[in-house]
Amino acid sequence: MDSRSTPAARKSRLRLIVVQALVFSLFATLFGRLWYLQVLSGDDYQAQAASQSVREIVVQPNRGLIVDAEGRPLVANRTSWVISIDRTLLGKLAVEQRTAVLRRVAAAVGVKPAKLEARLLNCGDTGSRARTCWNGSPYQPVPIATDVRQRVALAVQEQPEDFPSVVAEQQSARSYPQPYGINAAHILGYLSPITEDELAAAQKRDDTSVNGASSVGRAGVEKQYDAWLRGMPGYRNVAVDSMGRVLGEDSETLSQPGNTLVTSIDAKVQGVVERQLHQTIMTARKTYDDVTHKNYVADSGAAVVMDAKTGRIVAMASQPTYDPDVWVGGISEKQFRHLYSEKAGTPLLSRATQGQFAPGSTWKPIMTVGALNNGFSEDTSLNCSAGLQVGNRWFKNYESASEGNISFAQALQLSCDTFFYRVAVHFWQKYGTDPTDVKAKDPLIAEAKNFGFGSETGLDLPGEASGRIADRHWKLEYYKAMKSYYCKIDKQPGNDFLHLFAHEFCLEGSYYREGDAVNFSIGQGDTIVTPLQLARAYGALSNGGTLWKPQVAKAIVSPEGEVLKRFAPKATAHVKASKASLRYVDEALLGTPKVGTLAWKFLDFPLDKVHIRGKTGSAEVYGKQSTSWVATYDENYVVIMMVSQAGTGSGTSGPAVRKIWESLYGIKGMEVDPAKAAIDGTVPPTKLPVFMRDGSILPPAVEDR
Repeated sequence: MDSRSTPAARKSRLRLIVVQALVFSLFATLFGRLWYLQVLSGDDYQAQAASQSVREIVVQPNRGLIVDAEGRPLVANRTSWVISIDRTLLGKLAVEQRTAVLRRVAAAVGVKPAKLEARLLNCGDTGSRARTCWNGSPYQPVPIATDVRQRVALAVQEQPEDFPSVVAEQQSARSYPQPYGINAAHILGYLSPITEDELAAAQKRDDTSVNGASSVGRAGVEKQYDAWLRGMPGYRNVAVDSMGRVLGEDSETLSQPGNTLVTSIDAKVQGVVERQLHQTIMTARKTYDDVTHKNYVADSGAAVVMDAKTGRIVAMASQPTYDPDVWVGGISEKQFRHLYSEKAGTPLLSRATQGQFAPGSTWKPIMTVGALNNGFSEDTSLNCSAGLQVGNRWFKNYESASEGNISFAQALQLSCDTFFYRVAVHFWQKYGTDPTDVKAKDPLIAEAKNFGFGSETGLDLPGEASGRIADRHWKLEYYKAMKSYYCKIDKQPGNDFLHLFAHEFCLEGSYYREGDAVNFSIGQGDTIVTPLQLARAYGALSNGGTLWKPQVAKAIVSPEGEVLKRFAPKATAHVKASKASLRYVDEALLGTPKVGTLAWKFLDFPLDKVHIRGKTGSAEVYGKQSTSWVATYDENYVVIMMVSQAGTGSGTSGPAVRKIWESLYGIKGMEVDPAKAAIDGTVPPTKLPVFMRDGSILPPAVEDR
């Protein structure tokens, strides 16, 4: 019998036919699907694949330069080696390889692996931390180290097998050329990465000049003129393979560099001002204080040089200060805490524009203008006694000096306190004997406000403080705010100064008494001003009463050298006072460096050629040493210096102020440099040279006035 005809054989052939049919149907289905994908839908899938293989890389623009009035660069750009990690490529590595790469990179750049991984987190992700997380595009390599050594960067580039997903490239970073060794940190400011909220706000207003990887201005002119300086980012489309490796460039939109900001700062004068302020503080700390029986603390200081005719800032310094370079490439937590540390003196705080201090006797010229416009005359003669009884308190003159009857001019030159006490008592008795009347007239307070005190000056730097005029309204509001606090202390047992003060404050803290008026007249008590406010007020004394808006910016210049915007001087107000009263005070202050409290610091100075007016001040602060003030001006400039907890005005700050004046006019001994001196009171208009990106100087084209 044939074996093929057996039932078993037939069954086996049937199975084979069924399997063949199944295989054929599977192949038919597969070929049909392939035909559909490649022929019918091929174009669509090819387009999708092409789009997925191209990534958009943001190219950050070169930020605009910041230069001084002579074109010297104050802030420029430099190239920096930056190590970044492509997270897309990193994520495709095996876990063990990924860990090994991160450890290898961390060791190369000197960062702990944990910190490195924290920098790879997107801001908003679980575990992310501000100033550490990545706020940029998820397709952008994440910078994890800046300013790395060239040999490290080259090692990364030359050994891709050891550093897969790691990118080493040169990027632009802020640099500070420091002409004449200047710091100017509080003027210039600094940059830091844009926040999520700022980026969202920019996107909402269709602002394409910033992106997730942008750094923006945070202080100084970097913040004030950020929109002019930042430029426009470019975009580079690159083709990548399935592993995320770059295969080549597809297209590119070039970035546009930012504009140049020309400032009114004179780097040469700025350097002198900074050195003199620092030296004054160092000297004060070595000087013995006879009152506290220890050396002066001299914990902070400020100096301002302003053009009296325009309000332009020529130089401005603050101590303590900081190095703006610490912000470049990211700041560490330790450095960040230091900048805000009270123990370190809060270096980020500009004492020139944000520091608020009792003005002491530098207040007296303002009080004199107020008195002369409200009943007193140039012929007024008052007793400069050793002291004056006001209520139940004896208000003494400085060192209990007694000069007899003197004029306003002599009172300013000798800085007699009791003279001005009597002026204040006169007005208080005439208008304000009711201590609860918040609407009582006060000519001295009105004059202080007339000179702009108690309000911001309008300076083109962010964060300016307004100071405070401690008038009746302020005292009432302060009482309302603090009543519960002091009344609570009053109910507790105790007989120290705090409890005695709390008891009096709880009962009558809102009363504006005769003693408050007396303190106000000599710049003591609760009234506080910034050095910049005082500089502007003294500028008004110099120019006949005009309050100019203090200004740092002079012009914006494009990368091609075109002047895009000029910042003209702007008068914000005019002091409401008679020309005679302003002229009287101006002439009286000429005597301070000659025969008054500044005379011993201006011996042999050519005052017959450089007509300096001046006033000194030593403001007392409860629980601290006196604040040293020197306020001076001539027909062209105002020079102010303040050092807190440093003693007398002339003794501490006088020598430094003289050095600044010598630098302004090129004075050597008794000689004046005719090229710099303005003996007749005029200054030729200054031209603005523009520092170009290639290092050349654009021919002067921008008028100062």
